[in-house]
Amino acid sequence: MFRKSIQLPVYVFLFLFGFSSAFSQKKNKRIVVIGLDGYSVPGYQKARHPNLDTLFSSGILSLTTRPVMPSVTMPNWTSHLTGAGPEEHGVTSNEWNLNKHTLKAIETDADGYFPSIFKVVKDQVPGVQTAFYYNWANLIKPFNQKYLDDVFFEQNDGYDSSYQRAIDFIQTKQNNPQLIFLYSVHTDHAGHNHKWMSPEYIQALEEADAALGRFVSGLKKIGLLEDTYFLFITDHGGHPANGHGGLSMDEMLVPWALTGPKIKHISSSIFYNSNKNTAVVLAKLFGIKKLPESWTGKIPWKK
Repeated sequence: MFRKSIQLPVYVFLFLFGFSSAFSQKKNKRIVVIGLDGYSVPGYQKARHPNLDTLFSSGILSLTTRPVMPSVTMPNWTSHLTGAGPEEHGVTSNEWNLNKHTLKAIETDADGYFPSIFKVVKDQVPGVQTAFYYNWANLIKPFNQKYLDDVFFEQNDGYDSSYQRAIDFIQTKQNNPQLIFLYSVHTDHAGHNHKWMSPEYIQALEEADAALGRFVSGLKKIGLLEDTYFLFITDHGGHPANGHGGLSMDEMLVPWALTGPKIKHISSSIFYNSNKNTAVVLAKLFGIKKLPESWTGKIPWKK
């Protein structure tokens, strides 16, 4: 189990994740982003998650990553997947709509969308296949779907069909580079309906871990696990009394984890990280050198 936090110097992180030429040699990278909504650090510390532990035992985990403000859903998932904060991408609330929003993005594509990691990989990674699986209807609104090859919405907080569809997509497109975003909101809804840190919330986190275990087993069964990179991310935490959207550390610290063939192990680590760094890490994993000038995220452990 990941529990202790240690401070390591920058050069160690450069060794761990230096993006050397060897890191970019594999042509057809497969990256799976596991997104679990409303997953707090206290929840992580209390819940049992043997499958997360096993998957990231050879990777890197941060329990000190910060959401962007406000600590609500759509601004943070947009930041994860666009390498910028609300002040740049303009998504400041869960009510954001392409045709009705207050703050204009500082950069948009021809269709009016801020550039996402899906656009960046489609523009620069030949043959890449992208997928977006989700169960909260508003989530996809800030992203231009023309850069997505497979989109699937599962109703009523369901996620089993999404996970199976992701396995089928990965198998079918295994000869192409792949970026798969696999998201569930049921963890957040458990916090809203029963309060963060309630038995029901902890149960939802443990159910999510079991679903991850089934997904990983599915990839292993078809021989496509070992060369896959995984990111585990969330949007915000939650306060037992106040939910989320505020400034408490229960809301403003979240887990963030990475593992894959070239990622070296640390049991747990402290470094400055932000949700808006995720897309930059994804781009670097694909060997992409040219990022949108509007992106303000960075590699979190590289000065």
